Amino acid sequence: MQAVGEQVFAAAADLFGLLSTPCRVRILCELCKSERNVGELLALVGGSQPNMSHHLNALYRGGVVRRRRVGAKVFYQLVPGKVDLLCDALRQQRQAACLDQGGQP
Repeated sequence: MQAVGEQVFAAAADLFGLLSTPCRVRILCELCKSERNVGELLALVGGSQPNMSHHLNALYRGGVVRRRRVGAKVFYQLVPGKVDLLCDALRQQRQAACLDQGGQP
């Protein structure tokens, strides 16, 4: 049996592995702002619909997002409390990058 500290490190490693592709991090960034459907995420992040579905399914299986169907559309949102600190860190990184380039946050 793993000690509690080891369980925390293992869970963090699993989460970081899940977010090891730039596309999933971009999806996470958009979902930090608000719930989105697949079409909205495609417009914001780019890529193909099958690729987007693959990444969203991985995030769903990893417990990072939840989904709900409304008619023909599937909406995704972050699981509350799961990646809140990561969302904050991503916002800070984006603001710093904008300021470094002379733009507005």
